Amino acid sequence: MVQHISGSGLKRQAMFWLAALAVFVVFLMMFRTILLPFIAGMALAYFLDPVADRLERLGLSRLMATVVILVTFIIVFVLSLMIIIPVLASQLNEFIQHVPGYVSQLQTFIATSNAAWLPEWLNSQMDTIKANFSKYLSEGVGFIGTLLEQIWNSGKALLDIASLLVVTPVVAFYLLLDWDRMIAKVDGWVPRNHVATVREIATELDRTIAGFVRGQGSLCLFLGIYYAIGLSLIGLNFGLLIGFLTGMLSFIPYVGSTVGLVLASGVALVQFWPDYVHLIIVVVFFFSGQFIEGNILQPKLVGKSVGLHPVWLMFALFAFGALFGFVGVLVAVPAAASVGVLVRFALSRYLESDLYYGQSTIIEVKPDPGVSEK
Repeated sequence: MVQHISGSGLKRQAMFWLAALAVFVVFLMMFRTILLPFIAGMALAYFLDPVADRLERLGLSRLMATVVILVTFIIVFVLSLMIIIPVLASQLNEFIQHVPGYVSQLQTFIATSNAAWLPEWLNSQMDTIKANFSKYLSEGVGFIGTLLEQIWNSGKALLDIASLLVVTPVVAFYLLLDWDRMIAKVDGWVPRNHVATVREIATELDRTIAGFVRGQGSLCLFLGIYYAIGLSLIGLNFGLLIGFLTGMLSFIPYVGSTVGLVLASGVALVQFWPDYVHLIIVVVFFFSGQFIEGNILQPKLVGKSVGLHPVWLMFALFAFGALFGFVGVLVAVPAAASVGVLVRFALSRYLESDLYYGQSTIIEVKPDPGVSEK
């Protein structure tokens, strides 16, 4: 079967999808304050659906498979909260209290350090460099401390967490129970002459989002455990907190390891001064972690077929975070992946259209085997 793609047809399709995107953005902006538990529940159901399908193949009913999965997930999650969260909360509180003292000690160290070994042209500017570094260090760390304190003391944040813990499992239960039926229902609404194309796009979206989030989730979890345990064994103050933060930020290439290295090195410098051994151990430990991430974990868990460029990912995080707050940060990765897939599809269709060639073009469209010819 062949289908002619005219310029006007391509424009109509583009207008339809742009209008759908505009409606989706308006919906997010109108309901962003209440969407968090629903988005979290939908994401949980999406990622647990393959497990439910596997349990069904083993003989369990969909209801029983859903109950088993969610009960197991909730037990593991609650135990993790009971064991890890109190320690992280304690270290976060202590870190906020110690930030001014650490900044003062680092400024003193920088101001009194001997730079005779540096080149003359650089040594002549050392006073200016020290002053600027101390200024930016104080402003940057002060901003981070204030931000963490505001987040920690925010009643709205605590309310969001409470609603997340209560509403999310309920939403996930009902969505996971009816997931396959919902997908089949939506598939039935797709125009029959476009069903093959829509299924192709949906399959690519699923591959990209699931591959990135599942792979990066496993990567961040491993690195968080690696850095948290390693820094704690070194004896670094707030090692668990810094390691956990490093792991959480590792889904952005080099950002997590850089932030963790700067924080850990600063704390080690103040804590163990004038002993350089621990500082060297911290630096070597982070470089070994970066080597493991880049050469072992990243190729195995994520691979190179996801198609999310780091710059596009960071832009999406900042843009969606600025527009929709914390909910925007949560949907930034799947939204960025979805936009990337749709842009690649639109570009491929454009390169096959008469808008590109300047004449009518006939392209082959594979018929859907599930749709009979009339």
